[in-house]
Amino acid sequence: MARVFLAVMDSVGIGGAPDADRFFNGKTPDTGANTLAHIAQACARGKVEDGRSGPLHLPNLDALGLGAAVNLASGEDAPGLEAEPTGTWGAATEISPGKDTPSGHWELAGVPVPWDWHYFPDTTPAFPAELTRKVCAAAGTDGILGNCHASGTAIIKELGEAHIATGQPICYTSADSVFQIAAHETHFGLERLLQLCRDIAPVLHAMKVGRVIARPFLGETPDTFARTSNRRDFAIAPPAPTLCDRVQAAGRPVHAIGKIGDIFSMRGIDDVTKGTDDKLMQDLSAAIDTAEEGSLTFANFVEFDSLYGHRRDISGYARALEWFDREIGQVIAKLREGDMLILTADHGNDPSWSGTDHTRERVPVLVAGQGPGQLGLIPFTGVAHMAARHLDIDWDAS
Repeated sequence: MARVFLAVMDSVGIGGAPDADRFFNGKTPDTGANTLAHIAQACARGKVEDGRSGPLHLPNLDALGLGAAVNLASGEDAPGLEAEPTGTWGAATEISPGKDTPSGHWELAGVPVPWDWHYFPDTTPAFPAELTRKVCAAAGTDGILGNCHASGTAIIKELGEAHIATGQPICYTSADSVFQIAAHETHFGLERLLQLCRDIAPVLHAMKVGRVIARPFLGETPDTFARTSNRRDFAIAPPAPTLCDRVQAAGRPVHAIGKIGDIFSMRGIDDVTKGTDDKLMQDLSAAIDTAEEGSLTFANFVEFDSLYGHRRDISGYARALEWFDREIGQVIAKLREGDMLILTADHGNDPSWSGTDHTRERVPVLVAGQGPGQLGLIPFTGVAHMAARHLDIDWDAS
């Protein structure tokens, strides 16, 4: 019986979304955004030399068809990615009315989002008074800090000391449909923060806010405040059975790596491992050795997005891509006969673009273990259907 390993390279878009003009960073439409091509072009011009040098070097991903996928999706070339594909390759187009993490992952798992997400206005205060009252009641405090759009690292530096002094949680949002709560792991308490997010999540979900995110941090001064790896996302449950649900309903194991468990509210998932991308790559490599026949292993590598895309750090993004390419080459070498490894993305986050938000883009679909072939332009849902076919699960009947 076959196995499927589905890995999302969070935000590694390849341009060409036909509706990019409907999505914005501030007042700038996403028309022309292309995460991968623009990074490769900057590298080729010698403009990306911080911790790396020269043209973007992704031999393993390019051999699967990454460069060809960029050209198919957008008509642009990615310098340094000109290999003749030896894997199965294509590009996927999203139809959900958002460029956020849940929309992308749910649609890759076969379920487009049927509603418009709620976004908070970029004003201060950003949150309605009734929501603020409910957060205070759940937290047991007489107020909140923040109440605005903000960078997570910046607002902790700005308000961390006031948070420690008052005990009030730091609440903020972004261009995504999110409500984020930052609190100190020891002064406020990690479990208290997680329980606060758990308690308030149903209120936000009823508003069609996609995620409530716990953002714990440590440190005692602005210079030492730093977020920890104990982030938790409390997401709305998908509105219909996903690939995970269908695989589990067929009696097969579903293993999650990274924030997949949070994105799918642990529905259709047997177990989950978390950590930094380096640790998650070790977990994916271990899964090649241990995953059961007929199983699905679903992974997300978030640091392209969280550490480099939102921060518009082209050098950091290029370094992360080259690290991922080296590591995934070792994973590919371990695949067994009959295994399918699918590498894709959930949206773009072009580090050369204006603003700090995701960018609306098509995404690569690269398949290892199945020989050469062309998928062409497919919908995001085509990824789920391809995985289901390989696992011999009848999508229509399941």
